[in-house]
Amino acid sequence: MFHHISVLLEESIEALNIREDGIYVDCTLGGAGHSAKILEKLTTGHLYGFDQDIEAIEAARQRLEKINSSFTLIHDNFVHMKEDLTSLGITEVDGVLFDLGVSSHQFDMGYRGFSYQHDARLDMRMDQDQTLDAYHIVNEYPYEQLVFILERYGDEKFAKSIARKIEQQRSIQPIETTLQLVDVIKSALPAYAKRKAGHPAKKTFQALRIAVNDELNVFEKALEDALDLLKPSGRVAIITFHSLEDRICKHILMEKTQLKDIPKGLPVIPENMLPQYRLVYRKPIEATEEELAHNHRAHSAKLRVIERIEKHG
Repeated sequence: MFHHISVLLEESIEALNIREDGIYVDCTLGGAGHSAKILEKLTTGHLYGFDQDIEAIEAARQRLEKINSSFTLIHDNFVHMKEDLTSLGITEVDGVLFDLGVSSHQFDMGYRGFSYQHDARLDMRMDQDQTLDAYHIVNEYPYEQLVFILERYGDEKFAKSIARKIEQQRSIQPIETTLQLVDVIKSALPAYAKRKAGHPAKKTFQALRIAVNDELNVFEKALEDALDLLKPSGRVAIITFHSLEDRICKHILMEKTQLKDIPKGLPVIPENMLPQYRLVYRKPIEATEEELAHNHRAHSAKLRVIERIEKHG
């Protein structure tokens, strides 16, 4: 069974301001928690759901069919959202949702290699048809590239010693499984670091997952495309789980909602110089105490929402 507890579920659905006749896109279908809530609110509208995980697509289909048939599921990376929707005749939408990060299901299914708690082949591919996986990065990438990945995507301050240990170990024999990699990571860390709260392999596994799936570049392009697709009064809601995604999100939203440099002395700001978008909330929405109590994955979640401004006149 595909199990996933959606984070900030009610808040993100409310933020999308759903119209019953609107066109909505769930870029991160996963367990279909958000999609189910959107679909319940649609009558003549339509929902498009994206996921590169075929298991998620099949499980979501079964769940959504029980609500109504006003949905289309697309087995693809959401980086191709614009092209895929255009091929279906959709050139503008009323709302887009991003719920970033890995679904609970992918962590819980140990054989997918996302988790440092289960022993499995080093994989971490969200799209099972993709060739690049964590095994290839760990065993083939040069030392300098490993250091870059661990520092940039994991904020791992022991990146150099971990990369050095990986290099030493793989010269003897390949590092094939998640728990073998955990042992290598632990052997690279000083004793005081292993006593700290949190799993010693957490940052390395996060960094590898982001690198395998090119998550940051994919998100940046997709967010720009989502904003282009929005109709006036349409909204994009983004749930991020770590600072790298949130930084990209914050930067793009700020860029889209701020006034450009205006020449001095203009009595009226021309229409084409005004921002086309506005922030729906000044600060990101975070999980309530109640949600945090039953879903530990909600701790770092931030919801940001942007709306395309309705032109008047």
